[in-house]
Amino acid sequence: MNDNVDIDKVDASEGAAVEAELLREQLSMAQAQLLQSEKLASIGQLAAGVAHEINNPISFVFSNFGTLQTYVASLLRVLARYEEAEPFIADADVVKGIADLREEVDLAFLQEDVLALMAESRDGIERVRKIVQDLKDFSRVDVHQQWQWADLHQGIDSTLNIVNNEVKYKADIVKEYGTIPEVECLPSQINQVIMNIVVNGAQAIEGPRGRITIRTGESGGNVWIEIADNGCGIPQAIQSRIFDPFFTTKPIGTGTGLGLSLSYGIIQKHRGRIDMQSEEGVGTTFRIELPIRQPDADDSTEKLA
Repeated sequence: MNDNVDIDKVDASEGAAVEAELLREQLSMAQAQLLQSEKLASIGQLAAGVAHEINNPISFVFSNFGTLQTYVASLLRVLARYEEAEPFIADADVVKGIADLREEVDLAFLQEDVLALMAESRDGIERVRKIVQDLKDFSRVDVHQQWQWADLHQGIDSTLNIVNNEVKYKADIVKEYGTIPEVECLPSQINQVIMNIVVNGAQAIEGPRGRITIRTGESGGNVWIEIADNGCGIPQAIQSRIFDPFFTTKPIGTGTGLGLSLSYGIIQKHRGRIDMQSEEGVGTTFRIELPIRQPDADDSTEKLA
């Protein structure tokens, strides 16, 4: 009888030890995710501040450039009128001086090229403004966890613009957007998920230039997003671990192993799901499903996560 009691105590003790170890692991994971979230929030606040500072000079340069274009157009009109008057100049030395100067500065080329340069420069400034605005949108921090209705296509486009430098040398982005409604979500967190998956997809592409395809659609009260790459794929043996915290297939020092784990947590917070299908040597597809409206949303659209 005493032996049985001792065995029961041992089993209970072992069970308690296992449970305590699991709790410690869960606490460690939660602390790591919190640390990463705080880090991302700090980076986001910094990026938003930098974007705001850049936006100020860009705004007046853009405004001045529009005025400059008008001035240049007016000067070219005056120049054209002077050219029309040249045949009526009686002094041969004056006419020769004008002809020599025209040849020296290559006036015909200058008149054509100055307009092209102005157009290219204006386009460049507009692109900078778009990048700055996308950076501000992407880095927006949900301080009060305010849920809002958002256009996911706009968020995806902004995110792609931000990560363009990480992707453009590795892959072409193909967009196959369907017709979807706005979704009640935390936009900057969904942007973070898109960023993690797209950057991972680009890093998985080795050798020839690859392709990352982004599809969207609506089904059964949910909106879905698929992000597919034709990279190296994920070995079957480790596919079940890709959402585990700190698990990474990247070389030491190039990945924290938290990107997909945080992405999984964000989608869970949104009452959605994220799945992955992969085949070695073929590529990987992530599918995200999000409810269009959060089940317990109230009129204020504000709640704690």
